[in-house]
Amino acid sequence: MAEEPVAVSDLEKLRERMSQIDERLLDTLRERIECGVEIAHHKRENNIPMMQPHRIGVAQQRAAEYGQRHGINTDFLRQLYDLVISETCRVEDVVIGRSE
Repeated sequence: MAEEPVAVSDLEKLRERMSQIDERLLDTLRERIECGVEIAHHKRENNIPMMQPHRIGVAQQRAAEYGQRHGINTDFLRQLYDLVISETCRVEDVVIGRSE
């Protein structure tokens, strides 16, 4: 059996590294959504409206500043955060709606 060229072996190592990063990213997204569930329970128990528009702006601004500091496209981060925030709001709606 022929030995794998070094370039292919290095590429596979990099792909494995990326897979591990993806796993951490997904774990972090799951953790964020779980935190949103905790927030929803708190809002429900304290009669706080689900939608807090100023909080969306805070999260978007924090992402934009991170992107500027680290050279990540801020339009990409805005789109990513639109999706993440949308899902978090959907989950909060479900949790808060359970009491109704």
